[in-house]
Amino acid sequence: MTQQYRAYLVGENGVFRSAEAFEAVSDESALRIAQQFTRHGKVEVWQLGRKIAVLEPEEAARLLTRQ
Repeated sequence: MTQQYRAYLVGENGVFRSAEAFEAVSDESALRIAQQFTRHGKVEVWQLGRKIAVLEPEEAARLLTRQ
């Protein structure tokens, strides 16, 4: 069963610049999906009112190269 997630692109001033809604089967798969959005900057990943993680562009690049 999939769950609803959102990836929020965070601007330099800390304000959300945009959001992308998507579905994933787990928090781990949601983080893998959200990593693609870090090419534009820092991303916060949320599942409803629960913050899953904050992904920095450099961290996401390292995670992708390990897979």
